[in-house]
Amino acid sequence: MIHLWIEVDDLFQYAVSGIPRPSGIQRVVFELCRALEARHRGDERLGCVRYDSLRQSFSVVAWDEVATLYQVLTTAPSASTRPPPPPIVAADSETRRILKHLLYRLPEEIRRPVSRLARAQLESLRAVGELGRGIWNISKRRPQAVRPHGADFAQVVASGDIFLTLGATWGHPEHLEVLRALQQRHGLRMALLLHDTIPVKHPEWFESGFVRAFRTWLEDVLRLYGTLMAVSHASANDVQAYAGRHGIPLSGPVHVIPQGSGFGEAPADAAAPPSRKLPPPGTYALFVSTIEARKNHALLMRVWQRLLDDMPTEAVPTLVFAGRVGWLVADLMQQLDNTGWLDGRIVLVEDPTDAELATLYRGCLFTLFPSLYEGWGLPVTESLAFGKPCIASNVTAVPEAGGSLARYFDPENVAEATRVIRATIEDRAGLAAWEEQVRREFHPVTWAAAADALIATLRQDTATAR
Repeated sequence: MIHLWIEVDDLFQYAVSGIPRPSGIQRVVFELCRALEARHRGDERLGCVRYDSLRQSFSVVAWDEVATLYQVLTTAPSASTRPPPPPIVAADSETRRILKHLLYRLPEEIRRPVSRLARAQLESLRAVGELGRGIWNISKRRPQAVRPHGADFAQVVASGDIFLTLGATWGHPEHLEVLRALQQRHGLRMALLLHDTIPVKHPEWFESGFVRAFRTWLEDVLRLYGTLMAVSHASANDVQAYAGRHGIPLSGPVHVIPQGSGFGEAPADAAAPPSRKLPPPGTYALFVSTIEARKNHALLMRVWQRLLDDMPTEAVPTLVFAGRVGWLVADLMQQLDNTGWLDGRIVLVEDPTDAELATLYRGCLFTLFPSLYEGWGLPVTESLAFGKPCIASNVTAVPEAGGSLARYFDPENVAEATRVIRATIEDRAGLAAWEEQVRREFHPVTWAAAADALIATLRQDTATAR
């Protein structure tokens, strides 16, 4: 076992960002960390670290603290405050509901800066320690510790150790300078798992400030990190193409690490019943994703409008959006409101817990994933892991996730998407046979196998470097 330090700061930064549920990247980070910890439990050569902005250094973090944080993020009662149409019922305070309702109706150019300002204020308070516990205790179940309190990483790191970054660290670029100094002083080997290059490949789907920050981060890490890994062949190709276009020499090929399928082993209380009413099993199609322009919810709205125009209303299943409301979707949210969410045939389950997600997956007829661009496509493999057919877009890494068991359409083509989805709805016998095929033939990649592949890549690169 090589001496491996895993950077988990992304998870802690995410927890204080005000976003109630982990995104796909944070899920991958935690599942890989959990698999590595389970493989090497008690081994002093495996540790977690996070960045301490006050000391401008990294601190060692106990695994139990990481696990507790993630359990709270995925199992605590939903803080969703946007009132969805029936039959989903929001269960939040009226004050928070009204505030978020108003926020959504601000123009995009105002809503985004207001959101960023609020998050910046929270982080400032956290950093100086003032009201830290109050901020952290958004719910009574959140961990009490808000600052790194373990050993100084610089005091325990040794020459030849590997520093592994699995998540999204572009939100605090100053720590790259600290890493660069540690690398030079201690001979650290640097390893990075890249998820995608979407902000620089398609900047139209992001706020301009974020695009600039991501581009700077990407070019810095491509130069700093010696071992580069990616979550898919599509992402690996994108990274290598970007480096080639911008004259950035890479130390070697970008290795592809297979991704685990679905949720890892649930914590004890994740099996608790959902905290709110969900649609009856067998009555709905499911789309699990943050609502943002790239994910292409707008296409599904148009598809469902056509289905309701051309089919008996009772023959069209409800369409469930499960996820938080993100960015660049103000027009879509207004259109949904204006139509009464297609008279209640589209519903929103905002910020679902893992227990609610599992219930939604098990009860759906099939899932949908019309994304225009993905680094992987975690909801596709989640769907298959639950034994549910998935109809997905045929671009970027999505077919890598779905393989031969998913069905595909052009995410730019409403007519084609409508045709594929309608054929599935109308052929219930065929759908049942497809579901049986998924249950019989899908062989999930375990997170343990993904972690083993990661370790094998690190060992290979370490041996090559010697």
